[in-house]
Amino acid sequence: MTILTAILPCNDLDASEAFYNRLGFRRPPEGAYDEYRMLSDGKGGDIHLQPAVEGWLVPGQNPFGLYLYTEEVDALAAIFRDEIIEREKRPTHKPWGMYEFALSDPDQTLVRIGWPSRLIK
Repeated sequence: MTILTAILPCNDLDASEAFYNRLGFRRPPEGAYDEYRMLSDGKGGDIHLQPAVEGWLVPGQNPFGLYLYTEEVDALAAIFRDEIIEREKRPTHKPWGMYEFALSDPDQTLVRIGWPSRLIK
């Protein structure tokens, strides 16, 4: 088995953790580290949050992006409806074969949430 976990720099760990909590990621009870947050969705998805180096994350110039593959696209779109950054404000089937939508986290990291169109029931 191979697992890859993103370590994401953040300007405000509390704001970032609250955002990723809304996506279903939580800190385990033993994960009470102040300056490094290890979050899991309990389904194999993990993300680690750490403080960004001062001046590294400039508003409007964040180069980072994440892709969350989940069957819960519509449910998450309902939670984040007002925050979807695409014109449609809802998930759509993309030419590259994904049913998805996009958000920005508190540091303007691009977060795409989707599932392969061919697997949509």
